[in-house]
Amino acid sequence: MIKPILIATSAVAVLAAGAFAVYAYYPEIDEVTVESHGDFDAESVERGRILAAAGYCATCHTADDGQPWAGNYPMATGFGTLYSTNISPDPDSGIGNWSAQAFRRAMHEGVDREGRHLFPGFPYNHFTLMSDEDVDDIYAYIMSEVPPVASTQKENEIPFPLNQRILQAGWKMLFVDTGRFESSPEMSEQWNRGAYLVEGVTHCAACHTPRNALGAEIESASFDGAAIDRWVAPALNEKNSAAIRWTASDYSDYLKTGGTRAHGVAAGPMGPVVHAGLRELPDSDLQAIGLYLSDLTGESSTDGSPEENTDDIIAASLASGRPEKTYRQDQGEQLYLTACASCHYNGEQIELGRPDLGVNSATRMQEPDNLIQVILHGVGNEEGLPGIVMPGFASALSDQEVASIASYLRRTRTDKSEWPNLADAVSTLRTH
Repeated sequence: MIKPILIATSAVAVLAAGAFAVYAYYPEIDEVTVESHGDFDAESVERGRILAAAGYCATCHTADDGQPWAGNYPMATGFGTLYSTNISPDPDSGIGNWSAQAFRRAMHEGVDREGRHLFPGFPYNHFTLMSDEDVDDIYAYIMSEVPPVASTQKENEIPFPLNQRILQAGWKMLFVDTGRFESSPEMSEQWNRGAYLVEGVTHCAACHTPRNALGAEIESASFDGAAIDRWVAPALNEKNSAAIRWTASDYSDYLKTGGTRAHGVAAGPMGPVVHAGLRELPDSDLQAIGLYLSDLTGESSTDGSPEENTDDIIAASLASGRPEKTYRQDQGEQLYLTACASCHYNGEQIELGRPDLGVNSATRMQEPDNLIQVILHGVGNEEGLPGIVMPGFASALSDQEVASIASYLRRTRTDKSEWPNLADAVSTLRTH
């Protein structure tokens, strides 16, 4: 009796494996020659340049010590390190022999020209929402304006069997809905444009949404915030901990300039998102993104005035941070007055680019990582607002001294609970 059951079970397993193999199979798409690309329309190329910037294509496909677009940028995951590929139009090591059809399939379905499934470090689960026209414009830009670069691809550091690409077909079956963006008829044209950009090409949720044990975005926690590259991408919904709620104009100004009066500046991984990416979008698109994000946050007014009285909140925070002339016993307060207050005490008005740290987003998050990172490494000229920099104190302050400043700001300038084990957190972030 056992033998027939085993035979039947084996047959079902073989049939299931065969069905999965058929589902996972994609044919190779024929190569094309560089010469066959022909000339692309100038307007398409320019649209492609802007969209490629908004999608951070060059940022993610350029190693710190490598040539632009040549790949090998490391992406740490819970399963090992992935290295981005060369997407310059080099015919041998890049995508110079890819047709527009092959490029579109990679963007929309996560499958390369040879029919291999791509790892989800490439956010095709967002790019699938993009229109054929937008994808073709990016292709036109890469093929006509990006210089071809030869490179040697680094091997992904993913253990067996997770490095088997066919398994990605099963991952897609579980977590990816391919298909183009569908507008919401009850929402405005501007809101839908913002949704298309945020959910698609700019793939904001890829960083601002926590992931499950298999590395997929948790849909029920979309935009709840997540740890990334030893920073924290804050929540972009009603769970955002900012003292002053983000309005549509706050978001659009931040993405255009790199900072706002009441929320601080773009630093760490967010720096290139703004300065090498989203600021290339026209103002109308940035305003659409602002409208969509402010709706997620719960402050959808477009007049720039949140429900709270911004000026009153800022004035109260400034008053609480006003230095006194008495001697201080608290090490954190002493260090803050010595190293920070000369720039961050703004008198009666917050200066753009030198935020008051009582309302600054980094001081109010659940995790201290962003505040620690900025204290250690500062804000460079390629981050934040143009012409305004902050020095890093990694070589001047010990772990305990950095922790003392962070503790002082959290304890005295916010209504949030204190961060535990701050010195250990500083040590960990400094090491990495």
